[in-house]
Amino acid sequence: MTITVTDAPGGAGVYTLECHPAGGDHPAPRQACERLDAVTMWGRDPFAPVPHGAMCTMIYGGPAAAHITGEWAGRPVDAAFDRTDGCEIARWDDLVPVLPRVGD
Repeated sequence: MTITVTDAPGGAGVYTLECHPAGGDHPAPRQACERLDAVTMWGRDPFAPVPHGAMCTMIYGGPAAAHITGEWAGRPVDAAFDRTDGCEIARWDDLVPVLPRVGD
């Protein structure tokens, strides 16, 4: 996978992540792959967008944004992340350390 992160203090950049075995130039490939394994469950896409019509708090989590492309669990990935409301912040935080920890 290719992970492009912008406007994230201390975590902006373009990284590659390979799993099984863990590798690439991601800052923490083993931990990132372990997190992806942990959130990958049958019927749940860890890269899915926030469902349309979801009730989200109007909390702004900063300008950080990310785009992940590639393949995971045999499926193509093309997912965008930001921190524009409570749902998007939770979605981002659920993938730390695939995405950098921000806002703490």
